[in-house]
This record gives sequence, structure tokens and C-alpha cells, in this order.
Amino acid sequence: LNDQVRIPPQIGKYKVYIIDEVHMLSKAAFNAFLKTLEEPPKHAIFILATTEKHKIIPTILSRCQIYDFNRIGVEEIVGHLREIAKKENITFEEEALHVVGQKADGALRDALSIFDQLSSFTNRNLTYDAVLKNLHVLDYDYFFNVLDSLYIADYAKSLVTLDSIIKQGFDGSHFLTGLESHLRDLLVCKHPSTLALLEVGENVKARYHEQATAIPADWIIDALKIANEAEGKYKNSLNQRLTLEVFMLHLASLGEKKKSELNASANTLREPKPEQRTTSFQPNTSTVAASKPAAPVHQAAASSTVNEPVASP
Repeated sequence: LNDQVRIPPQIGKYKVYIIDEVHMLSKAAFNAFLKTLEEPPKHAIFILATTEKHKIIPTILSRCQIYDFNRIGVEEIVGHLREIAKKENITFEEEALHVVGQKADGALRDALSIFDQLSSFTNRNLTYDAVLKNLHVLDYDYFFNVLDSLYIADYAKSLVTLDSIIKQGFDGSHFLTGLESHLRDLLVCKHPSTLALLEVGENVKARYHEQATAIPADWIIDALKIANEAEGKYKNSLNQRLTLEVFMLHLASLGEKKKSELNASANTLREPKPEQRTTSFQPNTSTVAASKPAAPVHQAAASSTVNEPVASP
């Protein structure tokens, strides 16, 4: 590169050199490149692309203009795909475009590639069900139904739903990460300030809000902790399906514990308070009298007439 940069362009005014993943260069390579970067020829422009800016030595960074590129949001991708679909006369459902936007993971190039393939596979009719089938994505309904069953501690229904998901060819880790994302989205719905972080369609957003209202935040946080632990165990497990089922039963036990706590608190409120018993202390006169020393015989007549004070108990 140091040798080639001296040669001026034959056509055009500039030579542009793009070094991708520049953080992979060794320290010796950076030092060898530093002299060229400090005093480049007038016709040379260097573009250093990296995803780990902190690994580049400061002497290189100080001589560069830095431009940070972020992932494109789902709403921006959906808006762009909507315009393309209208220009190309492709019928679509809004939820289908949201699935494509989430699958693209912030890359518009990937979103356009997926959109182009789906428009061919579905004969220019992008329905929600067709997109899920072609992209092999789990429907939101599965996660809503599974979480409803787990919260009311319905062990049987949750295990049957898991079995149907596995029979459709979905990997257990795919279901586990999807359920974690679902729990995270429910927690996001709990506060108006974080509602903007939920990147789904309006119909699905309404369902999230409904379920988030029914399930308390502490239960969701506990479920997230259990799911996070299960994800680490799943990769190293010899019987991965059993690990998933134990994870589901563990979540269902949270619902059972919550239900028993609610029943106990309800019974406590219904029970009448026991009546308070008031006791009055009555001094034992015989004990007081017996504790006094016996009077002499010659004073018996006098003591019978004089009322001696009795010590208060």
C-alpha cells in the first residue's frame, strides 16, 4: 500500500483506498502505515472501516475524521419498503413488513434482499402468514399463548405448545431467545417513556400492552433471570429438550407461587380479627394476710378494731 499510493491515478482526480476491518492490523502494520497517513499524497484518500474503533491506536485516530454509522431502525426500514411496494404495485400487510424489518437487523441491504425474494415467492402479495412461513419465523401468537399459560401455572398447555413448536422444525435456542425478547418487550410496555423502544406494528403493540397490564413487572424480571440462566445451560446440555421443559416448569412455578401468595393474602383479609381479652388483676387477700406476721394474743382485741392499710399489688 505504501508503494502503490505514490502512483497518481490515470483516470480521475483521486485514488480511494478502503481498508475494511482495520482494527485487525498488527501494531507493526499500524506503525508502518502511520508515515503514509501523516503525509499522504494529494490524490490519495483513505477510508478505514471498523466495528471496533477502540482497538485502533490513538495516533491513527487523531489523524482521521470519524463518522459513526448506526443501525437503521425498524420503522425507517418499514417506511422505505412501503414506498417501494407502492411503486412496484406489490400488495402487502403492515405486519409482514415489520417482520422483514426485524429480520434485517438494522441493515437496509438485507431488508431489500429479503423483500425481493419474498415478493417473488408470494407472487407479489406479502401477507403476514406467507412471510412467517418463508422466513421460518415464529409467530407472536406462540409467545403470547406460552406466557399466558406459564403465568397461570398451566404446565400441560405450555409443554404442548413447546412440542408443537419443535415439531415445526424450530430449534430450541430459537424459541428461547424469542421468549427472552418477548419478556423484554413486555417490560418495555410497562412505562410510557420506554414504549418507543417497542419496534412492532400497531396491532401487535396493542396485544403487548394488554399482556403487560395483566402480568406484574417483578414476575417478568424473575422470568428474564431464569431465561438468561437457561440459555447458558442449553448450549452445554446433552438433553436440550429436557433443559427447555425444565425451564418452562420453572417459569410455571413462578406463577404457582404468585397464585398461592395471592390466595394467602386474600384469606388473611377475609379472616375476622380475634377479640382482645381484657383481664383485671384481683389481689389475693388471703396471700396478703398470710404474709403478715401473726399478732400477739394480748393485742388481738385492738387489731380487730383497727383497719390496717393493705399494700396495693
